[in-house]
Amino acid sequence: MGRILRSRTLCIRGIGIGGMAAALALAIPAIGWAAPQKAAPGSIVIVFKDGHRQVFNLADIERVEFPNSGEPSATTSSAGVPSRNRFLGSWEVGDGSGSNFEIRLNEDGSAYRSIGNVRGTWAYVDGEARVTWNDGKKDCIRKVGTIYRKFAYSEGKSFTSDPDNEANARNTSAKPI
Repeated sequence: MGRILRSRTLCIRGIGIGGMAAALALAIPAIGWAAPQKAAPGSIVIVFKDGHRQVFNLADIERVEFPNSGEPSATTSSAGVPSRNRFLGSWEVGDGSGSNFEIRLNEDGSAYRSIGNVRGTWAYVDGEARVTWNDGKKDCIRKVGTIYRKFAYSEGKSFTSDPDNEANARNTSAKPI
């Protein structure tokens, strides 16, 4: 009798442990602990903010839409405000006295000005490129109607002050299609 009781207890414990293992195995994918899905050629992997990934076969995708991003293209948003990418590259800009010089805006936020061979940094703010030079001066390239203009500010002025001069600006970099 003791042997049967002990055997029955072990059997019940085994079922309990097995049941818990099965429940845990089912719960792990639900909480995101599953092994990452492997991407095969011809697929796209979406990584979500919480870290989980989902793989889609490109043959099953008709199009990808970003309805709330405000950036339907690499150059202009639906509101007509140029995107950050539109400002990348070399710009031929006026100096306010009839001559031109180059401003180069790099992807990493660094900038170069050919007048005085000056370096600086730039930021995309409110649809315009704002450059702060190491010599304290500032330039801003913004879209005005259908053209781009360069606004120059002396040391100590803000980008919302009246500019010291204003001139045309033209991006001379080749853009990908």
